[in-house]
Amino acid sequence: MSKFSDFNFQGKTALIRVDFNVPLNDKFEITDDTRMRAAVPTIKKILSDGGSVVLMSHLGRPKEGPANKYSLKHLVNHLSELLGNVPVKFAEDCISEQAVQMAKSLQPGEVLLLENLRFYKEEEKGDKTFAEKLARLGDVYINDAFGTAHRAHASTAVIAQFFPPERRMFGLLMESEVASAEKVLHKAEKPFLAIIGGAKVSDKILIIENLLERATDIIIGGGMAYTFFKAEGGHIGNSLCEEDRVQTALDLMKKAEEKGVNIHLPADSVIADKFANDANISSSLSTNIPDGWMGLDIGTMACDTFTKVIHNAKTILWNGPMGVFEMECFQHGTKAIATAVAEATQNGAFSLVGGGDSVAAVNQFGYADKVSYVSTGGGAMLEYFEGKELPGIAAIK
Repeated sequence: MSKFSDFNFQGKTALIRVDFNVPLNDKFEITDDTRMRAAVPTIKKILSDGGSVVLMSHLGRPKEGPANKYSLKHLVNHLSELLGNVPVKFAEDCISEQAVQMAKSLQPGEVLLLENLRFYKEEEKGDKTFAEKLARLGDVYINDAFGTAHRAHASTAVIAQFFPPERRMFGLLMESEVASAEKVLHKAEKPFLAIIGGAKVSDKILIIENLLERATDIIIGGGMAYTFFKAEGGHIGNSLCEEDRVQTALDLMKKAEEKGVNIHLPADSVIADKFANDANISSSLSTNIPDGWMGLDIGTMACDTFTKVIHNAKTILWNGPMGVFEMECFQHGTKAIATAVAEATQNGAFSLVGGGDSVAAVNQFGYADKVSYVSTGGGAMLEYFEGKELPGIAAIK
């Protein structure tokens, strides 16, 4: 593979797999353009070299073929603005003869956006013929879509074989995603702390198991913590609990003890009598929650303890919130963690935040530029930290 920053794109058409899977409201307006903004530096470098760009992406999960609500045409104007008002052409199909002609006739400095790849079932099937048709649209293939790197789809994993090694590469976003993830997984400075939150233990078992080989400390918060408390014989009231994972939680704690990894659970919880912002709210020890009440956030003691652990860390991986932060009454814990991670980063720690909810939280609380790296790939990052090989990365390397 070639290194993107060393490559000269003059006179070349770069076919870039981007992740423009952005949320749209009912007026087809983009409500969060983070993923689009993340691709801009890669596109601009190619244009400034004197190359042209063909962009391909999916949007949503169209089940029945083409549908207006999944069309990438809704992104054209905003993309043009993000690129500094460079006009963006649009091909109404990603592999038609029209698309091929539009790509072939691009002049240096021009941009073409293709219609949604998933309007073809072949994309998700990883179909080789479909990938070969896409490959006709560029001289160089660039994968800059970390968010889909864990899927063996035609445009992410199969297409690379139709380009010689020196004509396939990661874009700037993918390069920095991979470098940040590798730094945390393979070159972490100790103490290495992983903060794992979210609702379910079952979603996070593999990542916790893999981190037990590497981390010094693991903080567990969010709904998944109550399965651990139940495993320890605690009384958790109506809190979320995966009964079929109680033994798993016990096994993980035993394994942590054997490996000398400190597991930190929230000593106390903010509790409520129903899952709603207007519920009656109280606080309680996490092991002694009354019947009819449920833990929806970590409490003040937990915030203090976790903050100390975070301030002590040199490498921090954060995946998953500490409570139901979408509701104002239960966002304090997640906010306290975000603050502590930002402070630790200011004091020299390397912090990587990834996974949809954690990213939403650092953005919401205004800390996105106060941590070392915010990953755009939720599922991809999770699988990377579970120790899996990602097809989109393997195909380029």
